Amino acid sequence: MSGSQRYIGAAERRTRLGVGQRLAGPARARTPEEVADSLVALHGSDPASVFLAVGARLSDASETVARLERALYEDRSLVRMHGMRHTVFVFPTALVPVVHASTGVAVAARERASLIKDMAGAGAPDARWLAEVEASALAALALRGEATAAELARDEPRLKEQFVYAAGKSYEGTHTVSSRLLRVLGAEGRVVRGRPLGSWTSTQFRWAPAPPAAERPVAEAQAELTGGWLAACGPATEADLKWWTGWKVSDVRAALKAVGAVPVSVDEGTAYVLPGAAEPVGPAAPWAALLPALDPTAMGWRQRDWYCPEELRPALFDRSGNIGPTVWWDGRIVGGWAQRPDGDIAWRLLDTAGAGREAREAIGAEASRLRHWVGATRVTPRFRTPLERELAAP
Repeated sequence: MSGSQRYIGAAERRTRLGVGQRLAGPARARTPEEVADSLVALHGSDPASVFLAVGARLSDASETVARLERALYEDRSLVRMHGMRHTVFVFPTALVPVVHASTGVAVAARERASLIKDMAGAGAPDARWLAEVEASALAALALRGEATAAELARDEPRLKEQFVYAAGKSYEGTHTVSSRLLRVLGAEGRVVRGRPLGSWTSTQFRWAPAPPAAERPVAEAQAELTGGWLAACGPATEADLKWWTGWKVSDVRAALKAVGAVPVSVDEGTAYVLPGAAEPVGPAAPWAALLPALDPTAMGWRQRDWYCPEELRPALFDRSGNIGPTVWWDGRIVGGWAQRPDGDIAWRLLDTAGAGREAREAIGAEASRLRHWVGATRVTPRFRTPLERELAAP
């Protein structure tokens, strides 16, 4: 470690996490838009997770569902779209051109090339045919304003065409043109997910034209995205940023340089904060939170030892690396939770060190708060983990 770099220990990082991630009591937000602006991106591949993540960060969570649905589907101040690592996120609408230029363009190029290659390998129609279907589908979507894949296929029947993927291999499957094409168009920033077919927990969505977005230079967009991420997650390492964005190391380093990131020392080595953010942060009042599967805080860093002890991970992660519902105390993951069939919120401490009576009372209060605003809705994570399954059992 360089003597010129200020050392930021795990305790201070956890204090910063509580504020930057809108989890400490005084730092909680008033609106879903404030949450999204602060966190940059909310994992959206599990739809219910977005609502649970926002509710955990609102000072008044009682109208979480109504307010977030209004932001997503009426005001359009937030948008659900493909982003980093071709994962679905919810972003502030103003950030759409930044996400698209910084990460989406490269991902989309790979997705389109993969679709054309798979279709050719299956003897399906060629790229020219696909372009005709695409233009027709986009025109139909523009007329409808919002539509399911099935509705678009009624307007453009060629979307129903199927082709065999990876013939003869163990993972062989049949794909419909509509599912793969809409995925490509989503990565290209031309369509976004609209209102779900069911409740806020539904995984089936309508599609809508993407909001207009001006083209941005890639390097400029990567710098802007990095600045927002560091504000929420700093101090963080190059490895953290590379993992979160999916960028090349050279892009990560260029973006850190462009925002004037200041190097500091953490237990993992050199990390970075924004200019002016290296000064010491004093201790704050402890806080508790119940965060959902794939929460942006739990998934915000690649190197997690400072807030998630390794011995807890087998119970809290699935085999693909997706984290389940977690219980937090004062900036650390200390356990997990689940909703039972009767609606009750069950939770368990896995790390009792430092989690005494105050912690248990605060965690219990958060469980009651969650139970109150979720109401009669039953939430099951899309990616289930060992502890969540155990706690959710009747």
